[in-house]
Amino acid sequence: MPNTFLTKEGYDKLQEELDYLRGTRRVEIAERLREAAFGEDLVENAEYEAAKNEQAFIEGRIKDLEGLLATARIIDSTGKVGSVQLGTRVVIQESGSKDNEEYFIVGAAEAMPAEGKISNESPLGKALLNHKVGEQVEVQAPDGSFKVKIIEIA
Repeated sequence: MPNTFLTKEGYDKLQEELDYLRGTRRVEIAERLREAAFGEDLVENAEYEAAKNEQAFIEGRIKDLEGLLATARIIDSTGKVGSVQLGTRVVIQESGSKDNEEYFIVGAAEAMPAEGKISNESPLGKALLNHKVGEQVEVQAPDGSFKVKIIEIA
């Protein structure tokens, strides 16, 4: 299994979710199954079937999280870097625009574009990697290519 790149914050968040699912959610689902199974014909019990489906989903998510965390490599974002790397914050300006956009480069498991966290595997993230402030970078996106200038790296 390939490495999963995570920030310390992302690792902690996934570990917290795993702990919650292993503890609280497993207990809740077990209780739901017991209640749904009590006194009814299990073949025609919709609540029992729904609880079994939810249990399967939760167990699948637990397995996924265990795999992600077992292969996790924590991104060191504390050092000063001269180029865009995993764990860096980058401010860019798209060609023809006056507005700056700010992104945090993270691994795919932690990407949340709506929060400004983009994957190093995304077209923009991949194009920005290893480039420095002042450089203009061409991004090959599904809708066509565009250029951005790197304004700041932190």
